[in-house]
This record gives sequence, C-alpha cells and structure tokens, in this order.
Amino acid sequence: MHIPSPASVPSPYVPPTGAAWSLLPHTGYLDFDGVDATSFLQGQLSNDVAALAVGDAQWSSYNSPKGRMLASMLLWRASATSYRAFVAADLAPTLRQRLAIFVMRAKLVVTDRSVTGICVGVTGATAGAAVQAALGVAPDAGHGVTHDEVDIVATPDGRVLIHVPTAARDAIADQLAAHATAVEWTYWDWAAIAAGIPTIGAATQDQFVPQTLNWDLVGGVNFRKGCYPGQEIVARMQYLGRQKERLLRLHIDGAVPAIGTRLYSAVFGDQACGTIVNAAPAPTGGSDLLAVAQISATHDASLHLGALEGPVVSLLPLPYAIPAPVAPNRPKLT
Repeated sequence: MHIPSPASVPSPYVPPTGAAWSLLPHTGYLDFDGVDATSFLQGQLSNDVAALAVGDAQWSSYNSPKGRMLASMLLWRASATSYRAFVAADLAPTLRQRLAIFVMRAKLVVTDRSVTGICVGVTGATAGAAVQAALGVAPDAGHGVTHDEVDIVATPDGRVLIHVPTAARDAIADQLAAHATAVEWTYWDWAAIAAGIPTIGAATQDQFVPQTLNWDLVGGVNFRKGCYPGQEIVARMQYLGRQKERLLRLHIDGAVPAIGTRLYSAVFGDQACGTIVNAAPAPTGGSDLLAVAQISATHDASLHLGALEGPVVSLLPLPYAIPAPVAPNRPKLT
C-alpha cells in the first residue's frame, strides 16, 4: 500500500470532498493501566478525569508547576482501569518517564505504545462514515472504542484518531484506502488548525498557560476539580487576571513558517507580540497557522511574520467564539 509523504503530494492541492486519511508519525500514544489510574491522572491533568465514563474522550493537558503546558493530549477511558492518550510523538518518551516518576506506590503502569503501533488520522465531512465502512465501527465525537485490537477515538470536533498495531498497519491502510482519500500527514495538521485545536510539541512546551491556547474554550480545563500541577496559576489567570493573549487562526501567502517564529505589529513596534504554535500548508495555497498573540495587536494594525517589515499575516475565523477580555476580579478594599 503506497502512503503519500509530504514530498509526494503537491501543494497547493485540492482537498478531498469527503474523507481523507493519513499516517501520523508525529503522533504518539500513551497507556495508563491499573486500579489507581483514575486517581493518579486526576491529580496530574488539567481536566476532570474522574468524570470520564468508559468510552468517553476529552482534551486535557499536563502542566508545569508554573501552569504552563508541558503537553496537550486527547485522553480517553478505554476501561474501568485504563486510560490512553494521544500526544505529540516528540514528547511521548519523556512524558512517560516524567509521569512514571510520580507513580510511586500507586497501582498503575505507564506505557509508551507508540513503539508497538502507528497512529492514523481520518478527517473530512464523512470521516465517521468512512471509518465505519472501513473498520466496522465508528464512535461518536468525544468517544472511543477498541475493535479488533485497534483503538478508534473521535475528537470532540469530529476528526478520528486510530492507533493500529504494527502488524495490522498494511491491512488497515488498505481498508481505509477503499473509503477515504490518502493524503500527507500535514493535511491532518491543517484540519486541526481549522478546528482551532493546538498541539504542544517539544518546540513549544513550557511556554503557554492553557487559556492562552484557548484550552478553556475547547473543554480542556476543568476549574472545579481538585489540585494538579500548575492549578493555582491556571485558576488565578481565570478569576483574577486579565486575558491579554489568545490563540488565533491565521493565514500567510507563503511557505510554512517554523514553529516558534515570532509575530510583530506596529502596536508593539520592535517587540514581538506573538508566537507560531502550529503551521501547515493550506489546501488552496499558502499556509494556515495557529499562534498565540496579544489581542490588542489585532485591533488597529496588521500582524507580520518574523519582523515588523515581514510578510503580512491575515486573520481567519475560529469555529468557536473568543470572549472579550474582562477586568480582573479583584476584591475592593474598604
């Protein structure tokens, strides 16, 4: 089975009208298995793990004590005692090691299943129908299922992530190819950008609090759960701070910029006012981006890539609303 690589698919290319699938070599997969898995993850992640029913999936993050995201993830509950998480592949080994340090006497094992299989992504208007036809089962958005040793999980925005054991890779590829168009993995990245869902990898970890990445707007943070690393900082930002930065969806008529490239605006002069978090070729030409930027920089001037005199970056709409900044909720002194 021939699977397109980024070099073999021309850009710009016409996006599939139905479903598209690709291997995702940049996506890793972790397994948390044991009777203490729920309590352990509840104390480590930003979302309410204890509220997940078997088969449910949610966005979540693992943060530093300073409240900055060390990893973003799609976490799903595979059974009463097992959770699995899709994360950036360049973080999976170190994330497993870091979390394993805190297991101590808890009864669970953290395993990096990236080494025993491959992740596949299916997106497009008929992604669910294509997965159903190819694999015989397709979970609803925000749910997952294991079928014939293949984990199939639909993101809350409707894309589908699949973890396939290495031995079944070619067979699953052939099944998907009969019902969806094979594309390069960057098309999956573009679909995530269109959905406004950022991915934290090695180049961007420990830089952003969840709210600046709109993690609170896509259901990745629960503000009523108990403590977890960075919880105090995240809560303080939510209730006492003024949100000055947000994740924006952008477009540039040019090649894909490097992750971490800075953005500039006349509002801030020579001082950078934003950072590229994710980028991918746009199907109709140019590149689409997700970037954290100062909200005020978008009001009265255009954004520029790399320098104040750099290429102009245009704003694209997000599929969800960004609330207006509110004044800090500080108690009045009497």
